[in-house]
Amino acid sequence: MLPNEGRIRIVVEGVCPEIDCGAFPIKRIIGDLMIVDADIFTDGHDAVAGEVLYRFEREEVWRRSPMKLVGNDHWRGDFTASKVGKYYFTVEGWIDRYTTWRNAMIKRIDSDQDVRMESLIGADLLEEAASRATPEDAAELREWVGVLRANGGVVNQGVLGDAVASLVRRYPDRRFGARYGKELGVVVDREKAGFSAWYEMFPRSAASEPSVHGTLRDCESRLPYIAAMGFDVLYLPPIHPIGHTSRKGKNNEADATPGDVGSPWAIGSEEGGHTSIDPKLGTFEDFDRLIAKSREHGIEIALDLAFQCSPDHPYVRDHLEWFLKRPDGSIQYAENPPKKYQDIFPLDFETPEWGELWEELKRVVLFWTDRGVRIFRVDNPHTKALGFWEWMIGEVKGQHPEVLFLAEAFTRPKLMYRLAKVGFSQSYTYFAWRNTKPELTGYFQEMARSGVREYFRPNLWPTTPDILPEFLQNGGRAAFMIRFILAATLGANYGIYGPAFECCEGAPREPGSEEYLNSEKYELKQWDLDCPSSLKGLIARINRIRRENPALQSDVNLHFHDTDNPQVICYSKASGDLSDVVIVLCNLDPFHKQTGWIDLDLASLGLDAGHAFQAHDLLSDGRFLWRGSRNYFELTPESLPAHIMKVRRYVRTERDFDYYF
Repeated sequence: MLPNEGRIRIVVEGVCPEIDCGAFPIKRIIGDLMIVDADIFTDGHDAVAGEVLYRFEREEVWRRSPMKLVGNDHWRGDFTASKVGKYYFTVEGWIDRYTTWRNAMIKRIDSDQDVRMESLIGADLLEEAASRATPEDAAELREWVGVLRANGGVVNQGVLGDAVASLVRRYPDRRFGARYGKELGVVVDREKAGFSAWYEMFPRSAASEPSVHGTLRDCESRLPYIAAMGFDVLYLPPIHPIGHTSRKGKNNEADATPGDVGSPWAIGSEEGGHTSIDPKLGTFEDFDRLIAKSREHGIEIALDLAFQCSPDHPYVRDHLEWFLKRPDGSIQYAENPPKKYQDIFPLDFETPEWGELWEELKRVVLFWTDRGVRIFRVDNPHTKALGFWEWMIGEVKGQHPEVLFLAEAFTRPKLMYRLAKVGFSQSYTYFAWRNTKPELTGYFQEMARSGVREYFRPNLWPTTPDILPEFLQNGGRAAFMIRFILAATLGANYGIYGPAFECCEGAPREPGSEEYLNSEKYELKQWDLDCPSSLKGLIARINRIRRENPALQSDVNLHFHDTDNPQVICYSKASGDLSDVVIVLCNLDPFHKQTGWIDLDLASLGLDAGHAFQAHDLLSDGRFLWRGSRNYFELTPESLPAHIMKVRRYVRTERDFDYYF
């Protein structure tokens, strides 16, 4: 037992946020106010006090921030996450003997008790505080000590005032305090982890002429188009050499013809592996130039990180021990029965040489960070070892804390959440398959639960090169508008697979399939960026709305409102101070006009039922004067299936001039 352990009477418990008993850090964005809650109490009736202790990862000395009593022994404090990297925090509590004395003293005086002895006790407490204080504050405290000891029991009310109490609390007696038993972690990411708009594009389809293999230089010519739509992340599928053995043909056919370009996810050939660029795309000089040109347009390049190999990858030649063998001695190719991917060999994370494998894969990531890449979209991370991701992401972010990792993991919820816990900055979701109002409401309320939202950042994609949902196959242009509006406003992070999405590409390979007909994964595509059905204007407008409204830049403020029509969903987002409030009303039926009534939760919007407010539709620029919670709507899918309405409050000035803000 420690010397003072038996004298410690304080209890600190229930500290939150805390993930899995402190096994994993929570996530925040730089500049966030980190709110910490805890239960702090003691036996008997003594007053207690507490502080949040926090430090940045490279700091040794704890900083302190006071906590305030919320009620029922529950305390709350905060600190600002002002640096990108990792913070640690804990909570400390102690018995506040001065406040205990002060509270009792006030009661004794109010009941006309003799307080001479209590005055001397108070003087001793102030003397102890003075011994811990700065010279200037110690002098003031000792003046009050003299007052208490000299007045023969007549208490000067000033010594019981808030000013003296505040002064004493600067120098607490923590000798018998208690500290929470764990140091909890907070990973603080840069702003783009919390708010971003992604655009996916195959570089080989960027050429201006039909049937010509595009290059990284061709990608440069697309940058103004992508920037004009308001995207700030350009995600490129793998840019590495593609294998020849078992190369897939068009529409994922098992046998390729001589002109077939193959899947870029079949990585590796005699021309190199994961640290090489397909010569058909260009050179490292071209890649460096694309990185620089993208920045000039306010765009970051996100690189695909697919840890798998074609049969022709140099790893297969040099490190057979990193692959799983079949009974006949051949290497096991990837399968997701009944699908077979003969052009891909998965890595064996149970190999006895796992340490060498881990180091090599980390080297791959650091190779690209050295070339300026700070965002990685990770292909199928759920098929690799969780321990590897926790180690590798930690190692990379230890050197480059600004690096972000997006997990492309369409898998079981607990596995998706675990990937987020071990370090992924953002995560794909089930959004592509949530279409009805109950499905959308239930799913997003699940992600908004306090436990999940502490570590899981959703990135909403209506489609991917692998996924063309049935809703978009059948709903036409209106369906694409609906899904885009939902993705861009339900989530602070979202992405589209372009140009297929903005051109409303909805033809499946066959009925019942979610694969595209003539999929870009297996062939070069020529896109008409000015096609009549293009959504580029709508996309640009909504991305501008997102940038201009802080309410749409966070995931923690989503609130659903009732409608009397099951085909219409209504939700709002608001900034923390309610200075920016946006209401979204969306028709989920791509075929029919829908009408009805919404019933707004006015309190969540900071609105008074007795005052009118203006609902300014940022899509159509229409303005509606609403009063109270119940309001009428009409939504026609073929023209504009949604309202994105900024709440403008009514103000009457002294000069009787009315306006909305």
